[in-house]
Amino acid sequence: MDFKVGEIILDIDDSNVVTDPSKLSDEDNAFNCDYLDNGKVILMQDPERCINHSCDPSTYVKTIDGVRKVIAKKNISKGDEITFDYSINGDNEGTFPCRCGSDKCRKIYNGNFFKLPINLQKEYLPFLDEWFANKYKTELDRLK
Repeated sequence: MDFKVGEIILDIDDSNVVTDPSKLSDEDNAFNCDYLDNGKVILMQDPERCINHSCDPSTYVKTIDGVRKVIAKKNISKGDEITFDYSINGDNEGTFPCRCGSDKCRKIYNGNFFKLPINLQKEYLPFLDEWFANKYKTELDRLK
């Protein structure tokens, strides 16, 4: 199936709320959780947990009517990998070597949006989720 820019690809299942993060495996804690507003932690399920990071992502995530949705950032053809930049809406200090293979690869993933290059922060402004934009309004206003 092909997707055009702006099309919704899938709804994210946010029903698996983690109430005790200490009971998560290291792998789940590092790679399979979404950390949202007000300390809410979601253990991602398939298929969203299979979306890999890319420094040149094909999608982004936005909440619409209370449901987080994966939305096409660019046209995606059948057979293309669906990716998103984990740094968008990121406010953690996690890092790992990036091997996404894109021409825009930053070589190191950084989980903190504000540690991205300023030009990339500005490029990503339209793709930030409302909770993140509200939480960091002052910092984001300085970018505009």
